[in-house]
Amino acid sequence: MSYVLPPNLDLKNLSSEVKGLNQVGEEVSVNVTLEKPLTVYLNGLELVTNMTIGDYPDLLALGFLFNQRIIKNKAEVKSIDFDPELNVVVVRTVNETLHEINSKKKIRTSGCALGTVFGNLMDEIDQLKIDQKKIRISSLYKLAKKINTTPSLYLETGAIHGTVLCDREEPLVYMEDVGRHNAVDKIAGWMLNNDMKGSEKILYTTGRLTSEMVIKTAIMGIPTLLSRSGFTAWGVEIAQSVGLTMVGRLKGKRFLCLTGSENLIFDEN
Repeated sequence: MSYVLPPNLDLKNLSSEVKGLNQVGEEVSVNVTLEKPLTVYLNGLELVTNMTIGDYPDLLALGFLFNQRIIKNKAEVKSIDFDPELNVVVVRTVNETLHEINSKKKIRTSGCALGTVFGNLMDEIDQLKIDQKKIRISSLYKLAKKINTTPSLYLETGAIHGTVLCDREEPLVYMEDVGRHNAVDKIAGWMLNNDMKGSEKILYTTGRLTSEMVIKTAIMGIPTLLSRSGFTAWGVEIAQSVGLTMVGRLKGKRFLCLTGSENLIFDEN
């Protein structure tokens, strides 16, 4: 199965060519990742400005609102408009939601850019339980190999995070961004747009398994979270609370599972 949405390799619009010197003093030209501010408005309220590579602004805004539980389904959204000159995306909803936002306290998390979680979201996480799914070790290895050998912006420029929505052993949607939370929000926006449920899916990220990544994965209803990187203590605590299977340090045929190990099927040494 090929990607439904592969990595965006539009180097002209997502990177900039810069000249420099290498370790032996030779002049080299390299592509470096762009950062652009994107401001998200909900109706008339300015919500957040994130630094992003600039692709899929509509999906990023939609996924951000969904993962913050400001909206819960696509039917609540009336329109999404993006102004490329101002780098502004405006999401208009069918019903007024401003009073819900203004009354919520905010908690800072460890996102690379803005990692803001509204107080009511934490209350919802406390009540959330994910339907657990079994996963074969062989599937983990096959997924990691396919993802790591996929041509991507990371392989071209570095300094970027990738997040991949997967179905069993097949990667489906590959998003990248300077902030890992942006990449996963774009995945969430794509799922919402395509009426796709997360209950049978796997989420792979190149970044750390932080509280924010765990919360977003749980909100999306995805039972398994994978990463080539490591964990944070609060991320592990929340994953244990919601019943998320979380596998980190996945490289080659090595990994570490700190939550949900009972869901692993050891079919390969």
